[in-house]
Amino acid sequence: MSAAPRPPDHGTVLAEVRKVRRAGVVRLREIDTPELSRIAAQLSNSEGELPGTAVERLLRTAVFGIGGGSLQTAAEYTLGLAQGTRDWPPADRRRRAAQVYGVSVERFRKHHELMVLGQIAEQVVGIAVRPPGAAGEPGPGAAGLPAAHRGLRLALHGRTVPVTVHVHSVDLLRDIDVVVSPTNTYFALPAPYKSSVSATLRRAGAHKDPTGGVVEDQVHDELRGWVARHGTPGRAALPGTVVATSAGALAEQGLRRIYHVAVAMPRPETNDYDVQAADVTRGVARVFALLAEESRTSDPPLTSVCLPLLGAGRGGLPPLESFGALWAAVEAELARGADWDIHFVVRRHARADLVERLLAGLADRGTP
Repeated sequence: MSAAPRPPDHGTVLAEVRKVRRAGVVRLREIDTPELSRIAAQLSNSEGELPGTAVERLLRTAVFGIGGGSLQTAAEYTLGLAQGTRDWPPADRRRRAAQVYGVSVERFRKHHELMVLGQIAEQVVGIAVRPPGAAGEPGPGAAGLPAAHRGLRLALHGRTVPVTVHVHSVDLLRDIDVVVSPTNTYFALPAPYKSSVSATLRRAGAHKDPTGGVVEDQVHDELRGWVARHGTPGRAALPGTVVATSAGALAEQGLRRIYHVAVAMPRPETNDYDVQAADVTRGVARVFALLAEESRTSDPPLTSVCLPLLGAGRGGLPPLESFGALWAAVEAELARGADWDIHFVVRRHARADLVERLLAGLADRGTP
């Protein structure tokens, strides 16, 4: 029996992906990438394939596995995988990738590029540890790498409930009616170049021109409009308040609504926030109340909702506590017989594993 593949070190893979960014795929044979070469050789189906060709195929598979959207497009430009960019200098590739996000080259270099390269490395690691026979490049209609969508069936309250855990950035979601976004009690969205869930949804929901420039910051503008109409500019809303906006440009991916949940209370004169688990539970309960209300007047009705781990970022809640708080509201909703299609989204495989373990442990509690 053959030994299981040795899991690669994420840091080592990331360092080699950075080398490829500087050189571009056109110079792959000139740079030293032993870990990428080892993984590529492990997956290669051709004995005579050149190392550089195998590594390029590995990187293309990894970038394809990101699943579309701005992140994949920026990754293609960053490495020189986009059509016609193989021989572009690294500065030109970086400039074009920055335009995808509508930010300056310097801002992209310091923030977005780190995220892009990290996601490529994470996909490579995921490919390396997949079971034999599952590591080929996905076909044209594939939604991404298998590990990015984990379907579960839970026994709860005498019935089977399907739950899906997504392991990728929130802007890669597709065909989900409502995406929940954590925000602060002032409903002030972060700048679109930041990496939080709310910043990512703002950025992805904006309408852009062909060069990547923002034409309409739709999600932000709709949320600001709600604040103005309800007379709360400059005043904090109650924690747990939920405000609905459209999904903006994300409607092209089948997303219909964003529910902004106020769970983060800014600490005066600091850049920090406080999040209480009880406010997460209260906010998610209100998400379901609003979902039921809007579903009755929507055509077709709203049926699916996706939840991140609210407050587990800058809010400071441990992931375990965040999940416990939101699951309390989810389980209460399912216990009364609600038939929503439930999704969770996390960016790290470790958190996805945690969510899966928790769901498995909680499922039997609701069974009579």
